[in-house]
Order: sequence, then structure tokens, then C-alpha cells
Amino acid sequence: MKHQFLAPIAVRHLTVGSWLVGIVRGLVVFALLAALAWWAFGFDPLAPGVGALALFLLGCFLTAWIVGVLVCALVMLFGTRAEASAWATVNLVLVLAGIYYPVSVLPAPAAGIAAAIPLTYFLDSYRSHFGFAAEFAAPLARGLGLSALYIALAHLALRAAIDRTRRTGLLLKMSE
Repeated sequence: MKHQFLAPIAVRHLTVGSWLVGIVRGLVVFALLAALAWWAFGFDPLAPGVGALALFLLGCFLTAWIVGVLVCALVMLFGTRAEASAWATVNLVLVLAGIYYPVSVLPAPAAGIAAAIPLTYFLDSYRSHFGFAAEFAAPLARGLGLSALYIALAHLALRAAIDRTRRTGLLLKMSE
């Protein structure tokens, strides 16, 4: 790990590179799952059109980027014992964002938290193409705006965490 941080690149280069590789892997998995959904259940994820699907996937990938960068910051601050936060965070985001059901069925406090998650808006937009009423006004604009804000904040958090691990020597300990 220490060699990555010795290279003359910034944090954004590391995260964007990882994100792009994740997008390629995610698209392959999505294609397999879409084919399985069509074959097993007759569900066509492309029914709303390529544009709607592309925006939905963009929202999924942006949210994954945000969660991934924040988990990296936690690992930098607390070491590998914070790795479990990755699994917990992803599951919590999925439940709150309404991937299993609309956000309107959540209790008010949980719905308030869901409104702060960008994926909620991308799911709402995509779900509306299947005949469900949209729960939010301008869901794509809200989702993209929140994503941009959180990406910037997550990168600042990671930058601060890396600076701290360098000062405390934790970066060298994690690299061994």
C-alpha cells in the first residue's frame, strides 16, 4: 500500500481508477443478472429504454463510489478492523434507499435518512418507468447533485485520513 502513496498521483486518480474498473465489473455482472431476470422471471430491465437504464446504472455506480471512498477513509483511520463497515454500510444503504420497496413504506425517520442517499432518487426515477408513481420531484437532478456533493466530501475525508495515517505511521503498519 505504501508504494501507491509514494507514486506521484493524487487520491482522485486512485479512486477514479478503481471506480472505472468497478464499472466494468459491474456492467458484466449486471448483464448476467439482467439475462437471468429475463429468462427466469420475464423481467426486461431494458424496457424503459437504454437512456433510463444508463442513468439508473450511473446512480448505482456513483453511490458505490461514494461508499467505497468512505470505507477507504475508515480503513485508513481505524485499520483493517473497519473493513466490516463496508458490508454493513452497503446493506444499510440498500435497505434505506428503497431497492427492495418504495421509500414511502419506511417510517418517517428512516425515510428522512433515505432522502439523503443519492441512490434513492435513481431508483425512484427508474421505478417510475415501470408504472410506479414517482415519490420525488426531479429525482435525477437530486440524485446527481447529492452524488457530486458526497463525492467531494468523501474525497476530502479520504485525503484527511491519508494525511493522518502518514503522521501517525499507520500507513506503514498497514503496508506490512
